[in-house]
Amino acid sequence: MTGSEIPENHPQSSEQDGSVPVRSLRDLIERVSVRGFQITGTESEAGLADSPPFPFLAMVGQYEMKLALLLSLVNPMTGGVLLIGPRGTGKTTAVRSLVDLLPHTQRSLCYYGCMPEDVESGGMDAVCPECAIKYGRGEPLAVFDSVRLVELPLNARVEDVVGWMDERAALHDKVRIRKGILAQADKNLLYIDEVNLLSDQVIDVVLDAAALGSYTVRRGPVSAAYSSRFVLIGSMNPEEGKLRPQMMDRFGLRVLVRGLDAAKNSGEILEAYRMVRFYHSNPRRMAAAYTTDTKIAQEEVQSARDLLPKVCLPDEVAQQGLQLISELQLDSLRACVTLFEAGRAYAALDGRETVDLDDLAAVAPMALRLRRSSFMAEFFSGQAKEEQELNAALARVLPKQGGLI
Repeated sequence: MTGSEIPENHPQSSEQDGSVPVRSLRDLIERVSVRGFQITGTESEAGLADSPPFPFLAMVGQYEMKLALLLSLVNPMTGGVLLIGPRGTGKTTAVRSLVDLLPHTQRSLCYYGCMPEDVESGGMDAVCPECAIKYGRGEPLAVFDSVRLVELPLNARVEDVVGWMDERAALHDKVRIRKGILAQADKNLLYIDEVNLLSDQVIDVVLDAAALGSYTVRRGPVSAAYSSRFVLIGSMNPEEGKLRPQMMDRFGLRVLVRGLDAAKNSGEILEAYRMVRFYHSNPRRMAAAYTTDTKIAQEEVQSARDLLPKVCLPDEVAQQGLQLISELQLDSLRACVTLFEAGRAYAALDGRETVDLDDLAAVAPMALRLRRSSFMAEFFSGQAKEEQELNAALARVLPKQGGLI
């Protein structure tokens, strides 16, 4: 077999080889592999600036990373994803390849982001005057549009992140604050590559916006409030520095991304090399080869997202999950929320309406790792003696009488 040829006996999608139909997205990402086409050096495209992203389904291995990203698409309440690993393991490529799989959401037609639910919850005063008039006329305030991937560059300034004065509007006697990156990320994915290198000022702004789901920008006498309900995705190389605990806590799923192991499976590395070579030789042809399966995957993501509200977590399954969290001595409520919401998303990806123990077992490593704090463990251990002395003093001086104390 030559280096520019993909073997004809590679697994194909169900529509191409007539095999067992794809039952769920999990089946698809496990079974779809390379395509039977040839690329030679003469087919290379002239420009790569407008090339399509590397197909998500063409990524070799890295199952946990791909699964974590899909869970975040299905259920934003998983809390986002943090990819931790060395350079060259496909972290950034995987995130950017999500573009073709993104589901749909309601998108405001208003400059200020007014939505129909704003009127329903807060009345006409909750939206701008123009949207209040439109709502009264029965005109739509939002349309369905694809979720977007918004990237926050490391060199972004605080005003880039939150918003700035629109100088062009000022020339026409209109004072307006333009949307920043956080407002653009509302109901979208916000991706921060090398998140551990982000400046402290920007980190603080992102943390506040993520915690509240909205933020206010004030520039002199002008102010504007924006929604910032985004799914946070980050990637980092631990060699380049640690991530602040406050920022680490913002990520629900944590994935340790290791390189493909040549000793265990040299075939995977060779296949990954060929896929990279084929992509750089002709990105459009490679993307076209995955069009059908990418479309199926996008539809499965949307179906899982639509099914999610119906997915329930039985009490007996929840109790087992709580026992696991207790065994690991995790104090964070966010660990519980992430575990259960990731379990619901996993069941939805499998087309089921009930979470079982296998679902929790599948997502537990991603949801619960890197949540222990050695500092807090030492802190509470050091406080134990003081607590004992305090309780002893209370028992001597202020003994309980009649249940009043």
